[in-house]
Amino acid sequence: MPTASEIAKYLDGEVVGDGHAILNSFAPADRAQLGDLTFAENEDFFARAEQSAATAIIADKRFSSAKKIVINVPNARIAFAKALALFFPEPKFPAGIHPAAVVAPGAKIDASAHVGPHCVVGARVQIGARSVLQSGNSVGDDSRLGEDVNIFPNVTIYPRTEIGHRVRIHAGTVIGSDGYGYVLDGGFHRKVPQIGNVIIGDDVEIGANVTVDRGALGATVIGKGTKIDNLVQIAHNVQIGEHCLVIAQVGIAGSVKLGNYVVLAGQAGIGGHLKLGNQVTVGAQSGVMTDIPDGGKWLGSPAQPDREMKRQFIAIQRLPDLLKRIAEFERKFGLKKDDGAK
Repeated sequence: MPTASEIAKYLDGEVVGDGHAILNSFAPADRAQLGDLTFAENEDFFARAEQSAATAIIADKRFSSAKKIVINVPNARIAFAKALALFFPEPKFPAGIHPAAVVAPGAKIDASAHVGPHCVVGARVQIGARSVLQSGNSVGDDSRLGEDVNIFPNVTIYPRTEIGHRVRIHAGTVIGSDGYGYVLDGGFHRKVPQIGNVIIGDDVEIGANVTVDRGALGATVIGKGTKIDNLVQIAHNVQIGEHCLVIAQVGIAGSVKLGNYVVLAGQAGIGGHLKLGNQVTVGAQSGVMTDIPDGGKWLGSPAQPDREMKRQFIAIQRLPDLLKRIAEFERKFGLKKDDGAK
């Protein structure tokens, strides 16, 4: 187990107290035991950590304690994420192909990769070094997976999908399913063949039960560093920029283009063929029906710039009082409200 000094070095921090103390695990303050490390990012959390049984606290440089060892760091939240990875490393998967896997002739799987039980790997698939198919995965013909990719159980990857390095895709997700494309032909909805694919950049993480449709023509693209939460729908030919955050239950209609560092909060819906610029933020449950320029912060349904929408929210909250005052005014001056009643 690491010492406080070793952890501080790993976190680019500084120990205040006994640097030789052994730290066994990481725990929240309310469940920490003797020998545990915990963290605090504000005064309230730090007070709780000081009263806990934890041996040491990760905290910003402004904090000190007469009771606990403190590992001062530039940013407690970042250090928290790094420390968790130190104490709870990712599981290691042995290299090789499980006997219960089915691998088509011509597939190229790096010798260091892991293909788990009940996986199906199609023709001409390429899987890079140290990549993992955990179990029950289907990888369609001509797909390419880069290095250090981790595909969780029961993920389906349709043919010709291109996945970069260090991508994580969680259980139940479907990559490359048909886009929702139909044309009305004589009273019949005729299917438009979806012949494109999906391209996923490096360092993307996709949550559980996400659906990413392949392009009708061309590709649906997810830029590097983007993080997609559970239960998200991404339609055909969508282009998501780099380092975007797409939160749970978001729906993005076809041919939408997102810039870099866009944030779509939970249950937001983006109408088709729209363009959202760089560093745009869309509030939860918003319905976007028009383009949004760089840096825009929009919310509401239909979504509008946040300052305008907040004024409307305030006005709506005042309506009951306003109606009451109008009724009192009418009674006072003997005015009869004409509401159409008999």
